[in-house]
Parts: sequence; C-alpha cells; structure tokens
Amino acid sequence: MTRTFLLDGRTIPFAEGQTVMDAAIAAGVYIPHLCHHPDFKPQGSCRLCTVEIDGRTTSACTLPARDGLVVKSETDELNAARRTITRFLFVEGNHTCPSCEKSGNCTLQAVAYHLDVEEPKYPHFHPRRAVDASHPDVFLARDRCTYCDLCVRASRDVDGK
Repeated sequence: MTRTFLLDGRTIPFAEGQTVMDAAIAAGVYIPHLCHHPDFKPQGSCRLCTVEIDGRTTSACTLPARDGLVVKSETDELNAARRTITRFLFVEGNHTCPSCEKSGNCTLQAVAYHLDVEEPKYPHFHPRRAVDASHPDVFLARDRCTYCDLCVRASRDVDGK
C-alpha cells in the first residue's frame, strides 16, 4: 500500500521516515529552502520551507510525512513571507544573483528566481566580515552567509569537529 499526502492538491507518495520536504523533492516538487540538505538532520532554521497544515505553519524539512496530510506550500501569504526573508538575506549579504559566479548552482538564487526576487527592494548593507579559510574543505565568506548552518553541520556531523 502506497502512503501519500496532498501538497498543493498534488498527491505525493512517501516512504516511512521521510519528511514532507524529502518526499516532495523525491516527487519532483520544489519547496523553497536553504538549510535543508539530505545528508544532514533537518533543523528548520531558514524558515523558507514553511508550509501550512490545517491553518498552522511549520517547516516542511522537519515535518514527518503522514498519510492524509493536506499541505499548502504555494500560497500568496507563504510566498510573500518567503520573499521578505529572501530580500532581507540579500540586504544582509553581498548577494547579486544575476551577476554571481555561482550562477545556476546556488540554492539562494533558486529561491530568488522561484519567488521572482530578481532585484533589490532595500539597500544592501555591504558588510565586510572576516573570511574563514581555516577548514580544509570549506571556505566561509561570512559577508555572504545566509545562516543556513550547512557548513557548521558538515564540519560537526561529517568531520566530527
């Protein structure tokens, strides 16, 4: 018997132990996110994957998939909140997606394009924060940090540091 839930009216199958986010990704359905990574325990810190269930909101990356859930992701209210978060991330960091060297390979850019956030609404802060190149595998440019915490989780969970 296939277990399923509804996401914006679409039937999404899931396996035991999957979150709503993991099941949606497996089904080819995009839910905006920054902090989610399939190799790490979900933490819901970016809040971009916030979805609505029965009038309440929660993060799709931390919500276990359950039979019969009715999940809303692509609502005007949720996308407006996502646009605000994304715009604040642009302001806080030096993010210039249309001209960025990571073009096409960046989760922030994917979120921005999905939400039609292609130009700044607020003036950028242009922070000048220290670069951390102390880790052999991760170069951390803090002035572009989105606080997704993936670098911290990789260092802690993979490298044991």
